[in-house]
Amino acid sequence: MNTLSYKTIAANEKIVKKEWIVIDAQNEIVGRLATVAARILRGKTKTYFSPHFDCGDNVIIINADKVRFTGKKLEDKEYVRHTGYPSGQRITTPRELLKKKPIEILEHAIKGMLPKNKLGAQLYRNLYVYAGAKHPHEGQTPKTININEIK
Repeated sequence: MNTLSYKTIAANEKIVKKEWIVIDAQNEIVGRLATVAARILRGKTKTYFSPHFDCGDNVIIINADKVRFTGKKLEDKEYVRHTGYPSGQRITTPRELLKKKPIEILEHAIKGMLPKNKLGAQLYRNLYVYAGAKHPHEGQTPKTININEIK
């Protein structure tokens, strides 16, 4: 039996080929879009995925202001933050957050799905979210994907 054919390949700088991917968030559900983006950022769609290495792609999300929520989440869901001062707890709904900072809804959802360590912070830097349809990354020739076709 040839044991060399059974060696596991760990991801490293030589093997990993980072791509640029554009996802159009128009009319997409926030949670489903966030899970797909987090999987791509993490590199779980690659055959050489290693949990300890950044082998994911760079993800550009456009039209972040046109995402949608299902059910009554637009009014019932709450985003809680604290200013750091006494009685500084602030609560906002997704409807208010979509008007003020539409990008933060997707960034918050995707960041919560990444690892809570240095690798997660490094992966989060590969995410670019824009409220409109334009983005400044045309020089990288990004590939547009449909999130409904990814398994």
